Amino acid sequence: MKSINLKDVTLYVKENIGTFHRKRIQSLDGLKLTQVLKRKNPYLFKAKYVLTAEQIVKGLVDAHISSSEEGIFGDWLEGLAVFINGKVYGGRKSGITGIDLEFDNNGTRNIVTIKSGPNWGNSSQIVKMISDFKVAKKALRTSNSRLNIVAVNGCCYGQDNKPDKGEYYKYCGQRFWKFISGNTDLFTEIIEPLGYQAKEKNDAFMKSYAQMINKFTRDFSNTFCDKNGSIDWNGLVKFNSSAG
Repeated sequence: MKSINLKDVTLYVKENIGTFHRKRIQSLDGLKLTQVLKRKNPYLFKAKYVLTAEQIVKGLVDAHISSSEEGIFGDWLEGLAVFINGKVYGGRKSGITGIDLEFDNNGTRNIVTIKSGPNWGNSSQIVKMISDFKVAKKALRTSNSRLNIVAVNGCCYGQDNKPDKGEYYKYCGQRFWKFISGNTDLFTEIIEPLGYQAKEKNDAFMKSYAQMINKFTRDFSNTFCDKNGSIDWNGLVKFNSSAG
């Protein structure tokens, strides 16, 4: 085991954080008004007394951003975690389906599925993860039947004060970052490097965001507002929910 050098983490962030910001903008640029209108409940807007096209558009786009950014940044953090673990324990991205990280520590092979936060899946998704762990253990023991294997669901943020789930462990937040690095304080130490060029990158994103709001507001008004500028709720509901 080696100690993680925070300078290595900082360098990794500088070289790779641009990927996260590019994917944020790509997700926005690839958005289509018709797609988000199909996904959102039109009755909710009416119940909330929404009166303007821009209010509806901002609600649609902001919901998309919130959902997509969580996934995009979760994937990015997974890469950071694998990088850090590689520096400390020689860990590596696993080639086994459903497993994100493999590393050895004190005679134990750790197989890890990395998620962004603790509330990432429903019951069927948890069952699928457990199944993946079982398949991975079987595959690894074909070459070494005595191999001690521990399955871990690692979550980059949050808390779970009962980590022993029986068939696997769930380490969240501080526990997770300590588990992969041996450093109790890493979960706070990585905050500063993650802010590298955040303002500059976000300015570019906000420019794309503003353009998208303006474009969608224009398109929505042209299609779902009457000549007086009022929202055509019947037309919007039919577009969203008509049997065709």
